[in-house]
Amino acid sequence: MSTFMPKANEVSRKWYVLDAAGKPLGRVAAKAAHILRGKHKPTYAPHVDCGDHVIIINCEKAVLTGKKLENKNYYWHTGWIGGLKSISYKEMMEKNPQRAMTLAVNGMLPNNSTGKKSD
Repeated sequence: MSTFMPKANEVSRKWYVLDAAGKPLGRVAAKAAHILRGKHKPTYAPHVDCGDHVIIINCEKAVLTGKKLENKNYYWHTGWIGGLKSISYKEMMEKNPQRAMTLAVNGMLPNNSTGKKSD
């Protein structure tokens, strides 16, 4: 008996809906990343994108533990000299709550071609 290797065109994909209301941001993001990678399937292979589709609802109602609401910052650089920008988690939740969840999930995916396909 040989080892089963799934092929990208043979993978069946389902849709999952996760509710983030009242749950920690990291727990919901970890569950979403797990499903996006396909690690919940018995046919998982790390070199094949065998993950499913995920929809996260109520992102604005996700909670953070401790004092992260005031202390957590998101940083990015514009590419110009002195172009380091930052925004607090509280401000990001007021402007775009989906962005905070997207950044959390993308941070839990691998930084290679399989992680980019899972977006």
